[in-house]
Amino acid sequence: MGYDVSNSLATEGSLRALTMAIKQREYKDKLIHHSDRGLQYCSNDYQKALKKIIPSMTESYDPYANAIAERINRILKQKFLLEDYLVDIKTMKLLVRDAVHTYNNKRPHWSCYMKTPEQMHLQREVEIRSYKNKDSYFCSINL
Repeated sequence: MGYDVSNSLATEGSLRALTMAIKQREYKDKLIHHSDRGLQYCSNDYQKALKKIIPSMTESYDPYANAIAERINRILKQKFLLEDYLVDIKTMKLLVRDAVHTYNNKRPHWSCYMKTPEQMHLQREVEIRSYKNKDSYFCSINL
């Protein structure tokens, strides 16, 4: 998982986040990179940096099309009160680092069956719930 704090939406910040995510990978399985259609993700520099990573983008500029990423941003801003701090960028980077670490490593999630995202990510077989009908069921998926 990668992230970056910047004063702009320039490609450089997204490239730093991508580089961080790639360096932290613990296995070498095929990877899909999903993003919205932000200019930073569509840039030639960013697309070149993806190398062997399969790019995937939302079909439209609708924020609901990338709801998971938008939800995580909202959690970081509201639950960790990041939007309430009026601090310099150096301090904000420290606050974001701590919030991201807590979110991924210390905070169990209902959607992850009360595991942290980090624990869920490292599993090779995941049990998921299907919500297609009122009689939801569990099934195992090998990753």
